[in-house]
Amino acid sequence: MGNGALSGAVIAVAGAGGPAGRAALLRLAEAGATVVGSDNDPERLSEAVDAASYAHGGATVTGDTVDLLDLQATRDWANRIEKDFGRVDGLVHLVGGWRGSETFTRTSLDDWDFLEMLLVRTVQHTSLAFHEALQRSDRGRYLLISAAGASRPTAGNAAYAAAKAAAEAWTLAMADYFRKAGGAEGPTSAAAILVVKALVHEAMRAERPNAKFAGFTDVKDLAEAIVGVWEKSAAEVNGHRLWLTEKP
Repeated sequence: MGNGALSGAVIAVAGAGGPAGRAALLRLAEAGATVVGSDNDPERLSEAVDAASYAHGGATVTGDTVDLLDLQATRDWANRIEKDFGRVDGLVHLVGGWRGSETFTRTSLDDWDFLEMLLVRTVQHTSLAFHEALQRSDRGRYLLISAAGASRPTAGNAAYAAAKAAAEAWTLAMADYFRKAGGAEGPTSAAAILVVKALVHEAMRAERPNAKFAGFTDVKDLAEAIVGVWEKSAAEVNGHRLWLTEKP
């Protein structure tokens, strides 16, 4: 087990059942953290938790089925983690989803309604639920995984890019809270954004063996970058976009 910056830390992972979530659970457990994942799909979550627990037998990896669209349920989850483990040192927000259109004029506002709930409302709920516990931690981190398209939207991705941009703005407001709470000595906790073009994993490569996935970030590399945020001081990462792909 790891003995670095994450040794003994308690990290929550929202959206833990997807490929990126699975990779994050594995890497965080390897780094020595106690990991608590959530997902709205209990079967998928159980498989991800079991895989991380099996790979790292000495690690504590658990899962909770949580409706992150319910603010009180999200707050209950945050409170339960702190009660059970005594602290919360991180929230990694991996809730994802995408909808797009062929052209700007064919954009459906139904897509916006869907993505606003999935990509913005869940960020609002997790940040509001966890910010006090993260501020109490001596190494609290809130990490949003975002997309390069938020900074340079394309015509067919209006709803997706706008939702990601809103989630980034919300996260940066949380970073300002941590900055102000730190006072003259600087922040002790941080909110940061990891920016990718898109994510790729083994199953995608198997389905499209000839595809190059240019500029994509492998979920294992994303997990490595997530762990790396704890190796830097809060002041170094708070309020920053950390690019894992070329800036647009």
